Amino acid sequence: MPLIYLIAGGTLLGLSTNLAKLASDFQLSALAFLFWSISGAALMLLMFAAFRHNLPPINRRTLEYYVTSGLLGVAGANLLFFSAIPHVGAGFVALIITLPPLLTYLGALACNVERFQISRAAGVMSALVGAMLLAWHKLSAPDAHYLWILLALIGPVLLAIGNLYRTLRWPEGVSSDALAPGMLIAAAVLLLIVGFMPGFTLSVPTDHYLPTLLIAVQAVVFAAQFLLLFLLQKSGGPVFLSLLGSVGAIVGVPVAIFLQGETAPEGLLLGTLLIGTGVALLNIGNIKRTARRGRPLRH
Repeated sequence: MPLIYLIAGGTLLGLSTNLAKLASDFQLSALAFLFWSISGAALMLLMFAAFRHNLPPINRRTLEYYVTSGLLGVAGANLLFFSAIPHVGAGFVALIITLPPLLTYLGALACNVERFQISRAAGVMSALVGAMLLAWHKLSAPDAHYLWILLALIGPVLLAIGNLYRTLRWPEGVSSDALAPGMLIAAAVLLLIVGFMPGFTLSVPTDHYLPTLLIAVQAVVFAAQFLLLFLLQKSGGPVFLSLLGSVGAIVGVPVAIFLQGETAPEGLLLGTLLIGTGVALLNIGNIKRTARRGRPLRH
């Protein structure tokens, strides 16, 4: 089951980056698109939890979990990604979302969740070199948006921290389908607060129906994606979970290039090869063990 969760969740992640690109084409701000789609997803998952008589528990411990995980893994990272997409492209964002496995592994080493292995360390170095190659090509382009490239690169760091946090601070005895709506509600509240700040808006264009339709589609994608994220977190652990970005890139980059007409990022072939090699070295054996056992990895 973890492998199925990984493939399905990664596919939805790849589609999500391209929906954000479409939203920007229809003059829908990144904040408005993210806030309304996250709010819709939160409502769907809350209704699902109520149907299963498993509403998110409210106490000091769970509130900390909802707010922190909502900030790191939803509101913060996605606002950076969605805001950067109009400037750096959906393909580039889909590629850098492959970095969380490596950053998560480094964090897991620091937290003693993982033990050091030469092959996995080599994987980290390979993928980081690939990411640096892609970033260097992007930064050296004549029309490079330096600030947006750097801001986009902060997103994987937030995702990696969120992966580790959700595993290490998972409230005891609380199920995945109760935590997911709690996290999304907290993320929506955080985005709402940002919407009241100068220079931001939550308004949606009303002169045609496509922006609203895109929000509805993204809400469904988010609801399924974050429910799968928690199921995968529980069954596969933080490093296996962070492979979502790799699967998302397999879907997101071709869609951006062939269906949205984006130019392939410079250094795409070599960068992808290095990142792919790194991810393979990092996770070889773990995928087989996790898929076979269907429980968190132990080292």
